[in-house]
Amino acid sequence: MHIDVRAHRPRGLTPRRDAGLYAYERVLERAGLGPVAGVDEAGRGACAGPLVVAAVVLPPSRRGRLEGLADSKLLTAARRERLYAEITKTAPAWCALVISREEIDRVGLHRCNIAGMRRALAGLNLMPGYVLTDGFRVPGLVAPGLPVPKGDRVAACVAAASIVAKVTRDRIMIDLHEQYPEYGFAVHKGYVTRAHTAALLEHGPCPEHRRSFVNVARAANGEIEETCVVAGSAEEEDAPVTGEVEWDASEYEGTAGRADVA
Repeated sequence: MHIDVRAHRPRGLTPRRDAGLYAYERVLERAGLGPVAGVDEAGRGACAGPLVVAAVVLPPSRRGRLEGLADSKLLTAARRERLYAEITKTAPAWCALVISREEIDRVGLHRCNIAGMRRALAGLNLMPGYVLTDGFRVPGLVAPGLPVPKGDRVAACVAAASIVAKVTRDRIMIDLHEQYPEYGFAVHKGYVTRAHTAALLEHGPCPEHRRSFVNVARAANGEIEETCVVAGSAEEEDAPVTGEVEWDASEYEGTAGRADVA
C-alpha cells in the first residue's frame, strides 16, 4: 500500500527552526498524529561489521525529555552510553535491528537499510501514528512518515534512535575486536581509517569485512584505495557508499538480523 506522505503532513503546524529538538514531536502530537517514532541507522558507511537500524518512541510529556539528547555523532562514547540506558529504560517502545555482513553482501546495503527501517518499526510493541526518518523517504512504512534532513540533529526521536543504533553497533564492534584484534575494530568501529586501511593491506579481509565494498575487494587482491573516512568525524555516518557493488538480487523481503524489543 502506497502512502502519500504529503497528504498526511499536518498543515499549518510546521515547527520553527528555533523551537528545539522536541519541536517535531510536539507539533505532531498536537495534530493528533502521535505516538511519533524516529528511525536511524549506524554503520552505513563502514566496510566491516553489521548495519544496525533502530526505532524509538519517546515519552510524550515534558517529564520524559532527556537532558543532553543530541545526534550520537556529537556525543562522547560515555555520554552515549548514559543516554542509551535512559532511552531504553524510559521509552514506551524501542527496537534495535542487527543486519549481518552476510546479508549486506548478499542483498545490497541500500536494500538492507530500507528493509531494516521497516522491520525496526514493525518490531515496536506499539503502533506509531507518525514516523520521522533521517534524511530520505522510506516507502512501505507502517504509518505516514516524513523524511527530515539531518533528522538526528533536529528531531528528538531520531536522535534517540541514532544513539540506540550506534551504541548497539559499537558494542558489537568491540566484541569483534576480541576476535580480530589486528584490525582495531574497537577504535574505528569498521570505518575506513588510515589504520584500518593499513591493516586491510597487511592482513587481507577478515570474515566480518563487507566483500561488496570495493576497498575490501581490492584489499583481498593486494590492492587498496588511498582515500579514507576518519572514524568519529562528521562525515562518518554520511559517507558515500559508492563502494557497494550493484547486486542482481530479488526484492528484499527476508529476515535479516535480529530485533530486540523493550
